[in-house]
Amino acid sequence: MYRPGHTGVSLLVYAPLGYALLIEGRVALSIVGGGLVVALAMVPDLDMRVPGVSHRGSTHTLAFALCIGVLLGAGGWALATALGEAGTALGGAGTTLGEGVTVRVGGVSPIGLGGFAFAIGVLTICSHLLADVITPMGIAPFWPLSGRRFSLGIAKSSNTFANALLLALGVCVTLGALWLAGSVG
Repeated sequence: MYRPGHTGVSLLVYAPLGYALLIEGRVALSIVGGGLVVALAMVPDLDMRVPGVSHRGSTHTLAFALCIGVLLGAGGWALATALGEAGTALGGAGTTLGEGVTVRVGGVSPIGLGGFAFAIGVLTICSHLLADVITPMGIAPFWPLSGRRFSLGIAKSSNTFANALLLALGVCVTLGALWLAGSVG
């Protein structure tokens, strides 16, 4: 798929987690997670810009999803640790990044933020794989253990209607989760 389709599938897959965070009162975490899934939706397609790396090869696998999850998880852990230490030194649960910009950890432990970031990384890459499996080219998600490709052959990546439909579906489900969370809270 193209960017609109991948963005839509990422939003669609993230919506239940975003909803759960919202009803738990973790609004900022929910928004950050939503932003990350949109921002990272195209990461596997960076393979098209790397010489010697085949498109829909190693970056379109579950192993790659785990690697991205580990990288983001480590970043989340490091961020929460740094903010926690800075917040303790400043006598609060956060730190000031600039004039009028304060980041508050708000009770998120390094393990909690690391786990959340890991989940966002894996979820986003798996969302990308899910969108690509509907194309005739498909993906080989279990590489290097197996080169077997999986494809549903529903729509070509370039199909404008399919990309728009996936984006619309992702946006509608996200808005529905926001509405439901507002109704519950």
